[in-house]
Amino acid sequence: MADFDVIVIGAGPGGYLAAERAGQAGLKALLIEKQHIGGTCLNEGCIPTKTLLRSSKLYHASVTGQPYAVTVEGAKVDHSAVVARKRAVTASLVAGVKAGLKAAKVKTVEAEAIITGRDADGFAVTAAGETYHGKNLILATGSHPIVPGIPGLADAIKEGFVLTSTEMLEIDSVPSKLCVVGGGVIGLEMATYFAQLGSEIEIVEAAGKVAGNLEADATDVIVKGCEALGMKFHINTKAVSFGKDSVQVECAGKQEEIKCDKVLLCIGRAANTEGYGLESIHVPVENRAIKVDEYCLTGIPGVYAIGDCNGTGMLAHVAYRQAEVAINHILGKEDPMRWAVVPSLVHTEPEAAFTGMTVEEAKAKGIDAVGVKLTMNYSGLYLAENENGTGIMKATFDKKKKTMIGATIVGGPASELITICSMMIDNELPVERMKSYVFPHPTCAEIIREAIFAAKL
Repeated sequence: MADFDVIVIGAGPGGYLAAERAGQAGLKALLIEKQHIGGTCLNEGCIPTKTLLRSSKLYHASVTGQPYAVTVEGAKVDHSAVVARKRAVTASLVAGVKAGLKAAKVKTVEAEAIITGRDADGFAVTAAGETYHGKNLILATGSHPIVPGIPGLADAIKEGFVLTSTEMLEIDSVPSKLCVVGGGVIGLEMATYFAQLGSEIEIVEAAGKVAGNLEADATDVIVKGCEALGMKFHINTKAVSFGKDSVQVECAGKQEEIKCDKVLLCIGRAANTEGYGLESIHVPVENRAIKVDEYCLTGIPGVYAIGDCNGTGMLAHVAYRQAEVAINHILGKEDPMRWAVVPSLVHTEPEAAFTGMTVEEAKAKGIDAVGVKLTMNYSGLYLAENENGTGIMKATFDKKKKTMIGATIVGGPASELITICSMMIDNELPVERMKSYVFPHPTCAEIIREAIFAAKL
């Protein structure tokens, strides 16, 4: 007989929630983690960066309050104290996760896990000198920052001139000048923190725009906000070599040297698939990620992969949802992953969020779609709280079904508002029904109601 109903490898958001949900459902669960309970999100990603940004945004507001008739004399920020608070917040959340696992009666082993094969008792996994057997196996091994083979990069990392986001969160002082290689969500958020604390920032992005899949006009709003903080952007530009105090970049065949105190390297992340013994049970890996279906099954009965390691969406909230999908499948419940309503966020100044399809994406799928674009100033609260605000609200509607199928919000509490749109999209609420909802006034959420009424259907 197998020792456990479920063995989970990796204790990031997906892993620890899968183990907790399994225990709450009465399944005997084992969670194995070789580094940090809470994974990248709690220790080196989402939570630490937002903790830093809370401090920098408060400081920035205190020194730019003149348009609101507010003057703060002697405002200052202590970066070392901010980092200390970040550690305290992380420690508190990790303690909470451990308490939840204990309450769910999950056995936790903090050691490296290696899959050694499959036998009559289930999947065999070794950790800390012990071998455990589980009927089901959930892989939640996470991801790591990509470090390409650019000339001089290895030495620059060794010397501490180039840092990944992991090391950047622990830097002991604010660089006078910081070059950020990679203009995705991580790069923009970290750049925002240091810019608000006074760093001179130059962002190098190889693609034609920053902020990943965010719509171009929404990205423009973010870029203008970043430029207002003094950031300089190098678009369609790639880093070609690293020196001791500079980065050589190239754009349209021309090279330029960027001098700086530190470099933040954040050009993406790759799934962790090596060193876990996946080959022992023939787990399918494609383009460095584990292949899965809508139930997070790998194609091998009883083996699931959730979160960053399956490469479907490297977001903590995706990992959380996939954890529930996998456990529900083990319990025999029909609950597939629904990708149409997964929101994405970027906590810059202003912040942005989007979900569903753009008009262009919808039309490419043969949907008769129409879009609405409004200034966030349609919301009285937004106007009151944002002097010269540049935020926008965009919504995509299916003209035939008369439902919302996508939304983008830039400005205000965009990350908090986007879930309203996701729920409307997922439930395919008719526009006429959506119009009857009462939005409290004054709130920034009223912009969603304005977009609904502006739709020409």
